[in-house]
Amino acid sequence: LASPTVKRRDLAEAVQELVAGTTISVPSTEIKGCLMGRIRKAKEDSEVTYSNQISRLIQKRCLNCHREGQIAPFTLSDYDEVAGWGEMIGEVVEEQRMPPWHASPKHGDFSNDGSLTTEEKQLIADWVANGCPEGDRSQLPEPVVFDNGWFIEKPDQIIYIADEPVDVKAEGVDPYRYYSVDPGFTEDKWVSMIECRPGNKAVVHHIIAFVRPPGSQSRGLDRDVRGFNHLAGFAPGTRPLIAPEGWAKRIPAGSRLVFQMHYTPIGSPQKDLSSIALKFIDAKDVTHEISTTNAMQHRFLIPPGEANHKVEADRIFARDAVLMSLFPHMHMRGKSFKYELFYPDGKSEILLDVPRYDFNWQNSYILQKSINVPAGSRLHCTAFFDNSLENLANPDPTKAVRWGDQTWEEMMIGWYDVGIPVDVADKIRVSTPPESNNK
Repeated sequence: LASPTVKRRDLAEAVQELVAGTTISVPSTEIKGCLMGRIRKAKEDSEVTYSNQISRLIQKRCLNCHREGQIAPFTLSDYDEVAGWGEMIGEVVEEQRMPPWHASPKHGDFSNDGSLTTEEKQLIADWVANGCPEGDRSQLPEPVVFDNGWFIEKPDQIIYIADEPVDVKAEGVDPYRYYSVDPGFTEDKWVSMIECRPGNKAVVHHIIAFVRPPGSQSRGLDRDVRGFNHLAGFAPGTRPLIAPEGWAKRIPAGSRLVFQMHYTPIGSPQKDLSSIALKFIDAKDVTHEISTTNAMQHRFLIPPGEANHKVEADRIFARDAVLMSLFPHMHMRGKSFKYELFYPDGKSEILLDVPRYDFNWQNSYILQKSINVPAGSRLHCTAFFDNSLENLANPDPTKAVRWGDQTWEEMMIGWYDVGIPVDVADKIRVSTPPESNNK
């Protein structure tokens, strides 16, 4: 990780201190960047080869991101590409930087756990140590075929933010934009898979898609003050919403989709045409309606240079619910994030602990087994922020930081998904007053 701004010129400072005859304050500096690989003679008798084990491991663990049109900075689709990155792959796997999975194994079991097994890590280590041998090409597996760059297979409908690409300016701050689209739904739609896709990954910071139901139907399980219901979102590293069997989000007939787009100018004019893909499920097969909400704290001030600033947020469950997934969100000073659940009987448990939050890979954490949460339970989220010089991603450690939309500001949001039995959800929709939205 390289700092986005120069915070100290170590060599220049060292020369000045040397000339002045004073002690050199920083005698050495660790080099940051990619490992420079070298061509080495592969061991022909290696038991681990690309054609046999490694190609299959890459297909299973890496190709979702490391392929054309996806978020990874390079592809891993053939031997030459993989071997060329061989030593770098070995390093990031050993240091557990890749695959990007940040949950502590001490708490929670997650169905989308992307971490490698001990055996998989050893295969990579042995392959790299033996010079990245290709092996017998006849042992290669059949290529994996992906559907137009989408993670979810064969979307039922793809909806774009506009009819034509929109312009993104070269410089400056681009405030949040909102694009309202009529998907043409003449009947209620139940959606079991949802994926937001940035059209131009270089400038799309995030996408949040909302449902704006017609008229009085704005009363929903997860509406906000605008009458919007959260549908899905994208941030770097985010995966699609793939609901458990029988679970789905409801889009009422006549609804419009509203896209909140946050663009980050990169120095040259750009265009974007982001979109969302939906996979439908028959209404008779739905057992639980999914609601997305959060525990959030927007009142905080992170002092300059503070390396371990604590911010907390709580949310009370007003009714029984079934907890499905967790999604912590902070910006570039985010350091760690933890979810704890306190039950009415006094018991508590840690649902998720992310000791090293990474703004560049914002994972959702889908529980292996959904948790029944009784009414009156309290979800407690604890975040720590690093506003010090040691945080290489820190835009400016000399400035105090408050809540704000832009990446150089901060957020503290503990998103989560819950399921409500459909019959209960229907009763809530009819009886819930607009100003009440606790989950």
